[in-house]
Amino acid sequence: MVQAGNVGGGVHFHHHGSRDRGTSPPRQLPGDVRGFVNRVDELERLDAVLPGRDGEPVVVSICVIAGTAGAGKTSLALHWAHQVRDRFPDGQLHLNLRGYDPQEPVTAGEALHRFLTALGVPSDAVPPDAEAAAALYRSLLADRRVLVVLDNASTVSQVRPLLPGGDRCLTIVTSRNRLSGLAIRDGAHRITLGTLPEEAAVALLRVVTAGFRPQDDEEKLSELSRLCARLPLALRIAAERAASHPHMRLEELIADLRDESALWDALSSGDEEEAEAVRTVFAWSYRALPAEASRVFRLLGLHPGPDLGAGAVSALAGISVRRARQVLDVLVGAHLVEQTAADRYEFHDLLRVYAVDRVREEERDDSRGEALGRLLDWYLHMADAAQGWIAPDEEHVPLPQHGESTEPLSLPGYDQAVEWSEREQANILPAVRAAEDAGRDGHAWRLAAVWRYGQPPSAPAAEWLPIGEIGLRAVRRTGDRWWEARLLDGLGIIYRRINRPAESLGHHEDALGIWRELGDRHGEAVSLNALGLLHLRRRRLPQAESMFRDALAGFRELADAGWQAVVLSNRGRARHDAGLLTEAADDVREAVVAHREQGDSASVGDALAVLSAVHLDRGEPEKGLRAAQEAVEIALELRDHT
Repeated sequence: MVQAGNVGGGVHFHHHGSRDRGTSPPRQLPGDVRGFVNRVDELERLDAVLPGRDGEPVVVSICVIAGTAGAGKTSLALHWAHQVRDRFPDGQLHLNLRGYDPQEPVTAGEALHRFLTALGVPSDAVPPDAEAAAALYRSLLADRRVLVVLDNASTVSQVRPLLPGGDRCLTIVTSRNRLSGLAIRDGAHRITLGTLPEEAAVALLRVVTAGFRPQDDEEKLSELSRLCARLPLALRIAAERAASHPHMRLEELIADLRDESALWDALSSGDEEEAEAVRTVFAWSYRALPAEASRVFRLLGLHPGPDLGAGAVSALAGISVRRARQVLDVLVGAHLVEQTAADRYEFHDLLRVYAVDRVREEERDDSRGEALGRLLDWYLHMADAAQGWIAPDEEHVPLPQHGESTEPLSLPGYDQAVEWSEREQANILPAVRAAEDAGRDGHAWRLAAVWRYGQPPSAPAAEWLPIGEIGLRAVRRTGDRWWEARLLDGLGIIYRRINRPAESLGHHEDALGIWRELGDRHGEAVSLNALGLLHLRRRRLPQAESMFRDALAGFRELADAGWQAVVLSNRGRARHDAGLLTEAADDVREAVVAHREQGDSASVGDALAVLSAVHLDRGEPEKGLRAAQEAVEIALELRDHT
């Protein structure tokens, strides 16, 4: 059961489990780049923006590293960031803005929410308005020395809300675009990253291949580097291919690469030479993979989200999780997939496009559909398992039986459930969209409904809205009226919380109509309670009390003691705000007793906080103090058990 109340501010007593996040400075930098070579001039230019002594202002507060795809912008930014991170003792923030991803880029609002929670702001305290969130972000960083790395930005509008306001922080931005607006308006320092000099390109090839083929001729390595357009991404992939064939002469490898180049030239529509070189290297490396690895690589092109783990890969490919990890190791070794953290993998955006191209060309429609179905099944069952720990009392969605080739991971406890949901948080909206686009309405609405309670407790309320709206469209197409009403009420609650009352009212009224059509008294009473809370928030106190009265009558008819207590507490707040202090005290006292009988300490604390305010307004300070003290004791007890 969810108490959708507590709209009047103050301290709330909700207990979500045993997870302690702490308040240590954020350390979000991904790992340093192995085998980083050259870029000496660029590193020196980055060093020049640092102050001469610790504590002094930075010389420039924004640096933009611009350059073509695959030029090594991210590698340069991260390598330098690791070198200087000790100069920023208050933390390092990092985010891939995915400006060129085939899916939607990260919005400024999403980025601000992630940064603010990393800086210690509780999720429900992050302002829903992006401008207010940006102002809070600047305030928090005003007296701190923090390094901010914004990777893969496409526009100035993506970046500007994420810029600290002071002169003690430094922001590094990487982009394929020049982002001239940051230089003109914000004084950004731009570093344009070209291809590597030939000597450095050969050195990079040597770094990767030295332990396997130290005999390679310098001239042939130079030729290989030119075929790769001296772009670090292509060079690393080509070098790994060479290293994996130590007994094959380099001339033969180069001939193979030239053959791939001829194929791409035949298919080319006049793209830039550098892009063609990168595509050629991709094809060359892809065709050298074992059959299973090449199949997994192209199936990864069906994954709709920004990153994934071995569990999702196993579902896509219909193989065991253990085998998925082994194949991922092959792809990481070939530099076709990047491992960013334990059990987290992602594509460079160019490689993602290439994988999408391959899966469309090489997999039949039915094969692609089956793989997507397995993936969606996996997300459904995993999200349901997470909900079982995060919100165990909420209604579970009826799930289809997962196939033998779909292997959900075990979530043995609350912490593991939250960790899983946090890892997969960015993948759920793309997955629901992919389900809708593929005509899989059953997957779309079920995943949306499960995620309402399976999402991380720290997730911003508004993040579920686009997921829920897709789910609502999908469930309407299936004709399941009961779950349509559930999704309508869920959306209405979120719209109320983010202060969009018109949408909230419309969704709750639509839900109420369906519950009455179905003759579902429980659903009807839940919607009435939600409408009461909406009217209470809008200070329409007579309408609020009327809704609570009807909701209470419904729950009493059903003998649902838990929900009766919820509505009594909510009606007590409405009566208190209307000045009906005696009636308010009666309601809240009854709610306290009922919550105690239910063993719901958090709701007891909420009700006591209301009762304290009622006593104070009645001129009963001692009773008000006693109620407040007990509420605080409950809050401390709940905290000690988290």
